Amino acid sequence: MDVTLLEATEDPERVICTAARNDYSNEFVGDQPFEETMATVDGDSLEEKQETLIGHLLSHGHFGPFEHPQATFAIEGMSRSCMAQLTRHRHVSFDVQSMRYVAFDEVDPDDVRAGEMVVIPPSATDPDWVGRNQRTGSVDEDVVAEREEVFRESVSRSVADYQRLLDLGMAPEDARFVLPIGTKVNVVMSMNVRMLMHVADMRAAADSQWEIRGMTEEVLDLAKEWCPITFEYYEENMKGRKNRLAP
Repeated sequence: MDVTLLEATEDPERVICTAARNDYSNEFVGDQPFEETMATVDGDSLEEKQETLIGHLLSHGHFGPFEHPQATFAIEGMSRSCMAQLTRHRHVSFDVQSMRYVAFDEVDPDDVRAGEMVVIPPSATDPDWVGRNQRTGSVDEDVVAEREEVFRESVSRSVADYQRLLDLGMAPEDARFVLPIGTKVNVVMSMNVRMLMHVADMRAAADSQWEIRGMTEEVLDLAKEWCPITFEYYEENMKGRKNRLAP
């Protein structure tokens, strides 16, 4: 899976701080220089003032200002299983690669077995992988080798059957029914900063499924570059807490 930041609000933390200061300002922040808007906030530099204000907002649960900056991410190679989990977040906007209009009719079966079209879960190849509802995942090497072979044969057969149905004239929107839930799909999603923290609370948690947890960690890495003060505070003080942020 690969995650790319497509587009995002420029200077998001200036937007956050301006919105927050508007709530308690006698003056109209739209007519003020940013330095003047932040004048009464503690800190020797403008960056320190932003750190002070953003830390105060997050520690006191004042999340409204974080709903203004928006980011759009492109995700390549997510499984349909992971996509079904992600799209439950109804306050995130999605566009999903269509399997009605995109036909995967020239895929080499060997590429399928190698994981080119279908996501291969770690448990198919790792004898020590422990799933969420398992106390132990440890198995003999020969058992995991058989597990991997069964998995790869199954997805290869499904994709071959899909291609055969297309050759027999079945519409892609119907032929896709035989494809496994691990079939890769590309997704574009947009969300604001508050929603990103909510998604991270839910999907970067230790009890979340491995694929969506990995995707969320990639999104967080990009978010820390885009909105550094906010997501550094989130990583240090909020990530992994029991009281998760509501949408």
